[in-house]
Amino acid sequence: MALFRGVWSVLSALGKSGADLCAGCGSRLRSPFSFAYVPRCFSSTANYYPKKPLTSYVRFSKEQLPIFKAQNPDAKNSELIRKIAQLWRELPESEKKIYEDAYRADWQAYKEEINRIQEQLTPSQIMSLEKEILQKRLKKKALIKKRVKLKTINENWKNLSSSQKQVYIQLANDDKIRYYNEMKSWEEQMMEVGRNDLLRRSVKHQGKDDTEEN
Repeated sequence: MALFRGVWSVLSALGKSGADLCAGCGSRLRSPFSFAYVPRCFSSTANYYPKKPLTSYVRFSKEQLPIFKAQNPDAKNSELIRKIAQLWRELPESEKKIYEDAYRADWQAYKEEINRIQEQLTPSQIMSLEKEILQKRLKKKALIKKRVKLKTINENWKNLSSSQKQVYIQLANDDKIRYYNEMKSWEEQMMEVGRNDLLRRSVKHQGKDDTEEN
């Protein structure tokens, strides 16, 4: 395995961002430019890792989104993104070139910074970073899978008839009643053994009122 395999993807996926973290990076990096904070265990070798620069379209979108939001405060982000995409398609090539040139300049600076950092990393640090990013990717993949599943369940629920939904609604109500009865029985047992600290606040308050009335 090559020593620095996967470094590009590793460096692009780390931590929080902010140009204010770029102290000491030099004037080669254009603004705006995002940086990722490196785990503390690597701070002695390489303080900060740059993220990949924004593409020309993404840079344009980030500039336009606040403007479109101000003009359309009630619109959804998805709707605003579609409008921004249409505006980008209609943008004259001369104006697009400004964003494309900025991206190329940032990309060159990014590669130079990566090369500088690679010279400082040890093999063990590279392996640790690769392991960390792999774990993050797996976690992200699992989260996406969960969201897709929930979306499918939601769509299936919408497609049910009222009579079909009523079956599940009744089951939910039955579970709610069962939970209430079991919780009440358990709390009565806790009161008998003097463990009022385990009771719900509403039950504690009710018990206090009953004691005052007596």
